[in-house]
Amino acid sequence: MAAPDLSGVSRLLRLAAPSIPGVNQLPGVKKVPSTTFEPITLTGAPAAADSRLVAQYAAVCGFPRKDTLPLTFPHLAAFVLHMEIMASPAYAWPAMGGVHTENTITQHRAIALDEVLTTSVTVAAPRPHPKGRVLDFVSTVTSSRDAGNGGDEVVWEEVSTYLVRGRGTEDAASSSLDLGAAPDGTAQWNLPGDLGRRYGRVSGDINPIHLYPVTAKALGFKRQIAHGMWTKARCMAAIENRIPDAVKVSVAFKTPVFLPGTVAFGLEGERIDLRFGLTSPKDGAPHLVGRATAL
Repeated sequence: MAAPDLSGVSRLLRLAAPSIPGVNQLPGVKKVPSTTFEPITLTGAPAAADSRLVAQYAAVCGFPRKDTLPLTFPHLAAFVLHMEIMASPAYAWPAMGGVHTENTITQHRAIALDEVLTTSVTVAAPRPHPKGRVLDFVSTVTSSRDAGNGGDEVVWEEVSTYLVRGRGTEDAASSSLDLGAAPDGTAQWNLPGDLGRRYGRVSGDINPIHLYPVTAKALGFKRQIAHGMWTKARCMAAIENRIPDAVKVSVAFKTPVFLPGTVAFGLEGERIDLRFGLTSPKDGAPHLVGRATAL
């Protein structure tokens, strides 16, 4: 798992190009809708995690320093492949404007810092949604630590669901997850205005909606918003001593968290089945709803 390209500029330009009038008609840039779907798979090169990047990620997300990877850290390598797929001419939808609505991570065991990992991502066929269609980016991380005992071991899996807005299907399911309501917030977290820039530097996700008020306003937001995967990571950091190493954690991203801002964290349940969430301290509106269950 090599460190992501922290500049991210060339990737961002390629992602934005299909949304720029004129440019979006150029060969190799134009997105061509299709009535058929061909699965797209990308696999990264085997690599161990960069220990400095892990430390930086742990610091910005609130994880303690340990000799194993934070539960959400492998998403960074998967996200690079997500972006490469979305920038590909074979991907029929513009990346800009896609909304990350749900995320499920299944960790089969704790992953040591020095393990050599290989990340692979496949895009599943689109599903109907009331506001358009959704696509699942299915990621698999394997470890070669025990390769001599029968091959690489699947240690981590993820399903990231993105909504592509458009003509929807009224009677389609709006979610594939049954997470219930967010628990009442009992702890408040004050989030600084530069949080999106700090997380962007370690994650490689430098979408303008997360950076500055002016860049977020250009894309329709009143000011910059926190990354959805930061909110999930911060929740996991808050409960990492309460969940087992082998765990499945699902979240639904409900409403944006504007920066700077304050969120309320709530938690209920037991070690084998915890429900958690982030809500607005002002009116209780949910930002994130999640559930962690032991495997």
